[in-house]
Amino acid sequence: MGAMTSVLKRELGGYFATPVAYVFIVIFLVLCGVFTFTEGLGSFFERGQAGLTGFFSFHPWLYLFLIPALSMRLWAEERRSGTIELLMTLPIRPWAAVLGKYLAAWAFTAIALALTFPLWITVNQLGEPDNRAIAASYFGSFLMAGGFLAIGSALSSLTKSQVIAFVLSVVGCFAVLLPRFLPGAVAFVASWFDQDAGSPTDLPLWLTDTLNQFSVVTQFAGFQRGVIGAPAVIFFLTLIGGLLIINTCVIDSNKAS
Repeated sequence: MGAMTSVLKRELGGYFATPVAYVFIVIFLVLCGVFTFTEGLGSFFERGQAGLTGFFSFHPWLYLFLIPALSMRLWAEERRSGTIELLMTLPIRPWAAVLGKYLAAWAFTAIALALTFPLWITVNQLGEPDNRAIAASYFGSFLMAGGFLAIGSALSSLTKSQVIAFVLSVVGCFAVLLPRFLPGAVAFVASWFDQDAGSPTDLPLWLTDTLNQFSVVTQFAGFQRGVIGAPAVIFFLTLIGGLLIINTCVIDSNKAS
């Protein structure tokens, strides 16, 4: 644990040693404000109700690109510069290195998310929002960011190129968003091949429900309603744990070779 903590502190401090961290935070905060208050996007004023529904509804799509931009350097840069070999010669287990770097990135994301707190204060000044739902949404957003980071970290360990790591991570993150929209996409495509059907071809209900459960959008929706359900928490923790295990296996294989 001591080695993991050392890696965590080193990585977290490294974020703020370069302008990258501040650029990431500024972009994240600006986009959050735009998606919350811009007419036609967050439609905050058009809703006529104090709340952060619009703010959280865009988080999966913000994370789709911002989290890969954050995670792409986790291991790709280590492989490119050759410091991964040095890291593996130190008396530190691969799982400790993986967990330390991952937790540092997750902690940095938590800091960026916490800096949106003035939005919560603002809606409380403007009305009486459902603070329980907002708190649950923050927790769900934090877990969702952790899931995306785990995907990015695992894929970053496969390449020396940060650009390739970014592209792979975007695709990987989109893959856990896609199941929610796959039934509609299939029905839309089917309707083009069967123009005389009169209505889109629907997938069986059981298949649609099953696909929905594998989408982070579906799991995050419960948090937005103020419900911290055990299945959703287990889903995100399983996603994170499984990908960190894969990440550790990749790093361990590099060490063995």
